[in-house]
Parts: sequence; structure tokens; C-alpha cells
Amino acid sequence: MLKSLSTKLGQVLVLYGGWGLFAMSFLDSSFIPFPVVNDLALMVMASKQPARWPFYGLQSTLGSICGAYLLYGIARRGGTFFWRQTTPQAVTHVQGWLRRNDFVAILVASLLPPPAPLKVFILTAGLLRVNALHFGLALLAGRGLRFAAEAWLGAHYGVRAQDYLRHNLGWASLATAVMVIGMALLYRWWKRRFDGNSPQAA
Repeated sequence: MLKSLSTKLGQVLVLYGGWGLFAMSFLDSSFIPFPVVNDLALMVMASKQPARWPFYGLQSTLGSICGAYLLYGIARRGGTFFWRQTTPQAVTHVQGWLRRNDFVAILVASLLPPPAPLKVFILTAGLLRVNALHFGLALLAGRGLRFAAEAWLGAHYGVRAQDYLRHNLGWASLATAVMVIGMALLYRWWKRRFDGNSPQAA
């Protein structure tokens, strides 16, 4: 029922152009899930008006960030309620990620497609009072990369890009996330090695 509602609402919002994309991404990151619907809507609109693909990608990104900040703020203020509403196992796993590296954890979660639990990361970030600036920058990087890529593909390849997205969004997002994690691990290794060889460490 919820999936049907989000699909119908998405069909209405897409009529409002960039602001419709903003609203869809805002709701998807906060209260109403639009699994893949907002991604496809972005590509369709970019294919119809190729010159406006940067604007459409930006609108989707800003909408997603604003929706996530709303959920983050609510969780930060109403922590006790959300601890009861969230699956304990999911929160436990996410807590470990966020405590070790808040920026990379949010960045990876924002790149992955459904059913990746982005909202669990957002809620847990609010509950743990993760640095708000790190939270926003990670979302900006992750969502910005994802939506900019989708808008560019829609503008340049049209229907072919939409078909590719339907069948390969999961693999493409997963590959990007693995690359980000690999870079983060490499950076940690390099930093530990550099700090270990520094005069101060000696």
C-alpha cells in the first residue's frame, strides 16, 4: 500500500519540475520512501531537458539533505522514542560504523540504493549526536555524486539510461561504495604509517 502511494505521489510531484524532484527527495530521506522512483523521475526529466541536468541533480541532492536533516534533528531531540521504534540489531551495527568513522559511514549509506537502510543511519546519527557538519558534508558528497551521475546519464542517454538504472543501480552503487570504503581504509593505513614514522611519534 505504501509503495503504491509513493508511486502515485511521485507521478504527481514530477509535474512540478525541479521542485517536484526536491519534494520527492525530501520525503524519501525523511518520512515517505520512494524506492528508485525519485531516481527514475530525475533521469526522465533530465532526458526531456538535457541542458537542465545540473539543476535537476542539485534539486534532488538538496531535497535529500534537507529531509535527512529533519529526521536527524527529530532523532537528536527525541532519542528515547526512536530507540524504542528502531530495530535493536540494526542500530547496534550502525552504531559501530558511526563511532569508528561518521563521515565514511554516512557517505557509503547515502550512495547505496534501496533496500540499504539510509534512514537507520540518519536516525542513529541523530541519536548519537554525530557532528552535524560531518553529517551534512557526507550527504552532500554521497547524494550529490549519485544524483549528478543519474542526471548526466539521463541527459545523454535518455531511455537507455533508465533501462540501465532499473537493472544495474544496485551493482553500480555497490561498486562506488566499495571504492569509497577502500579509499577510506587506504587513507587510514597511510595515516597510521605516517604518524608512526613521524618525529613526534618517535
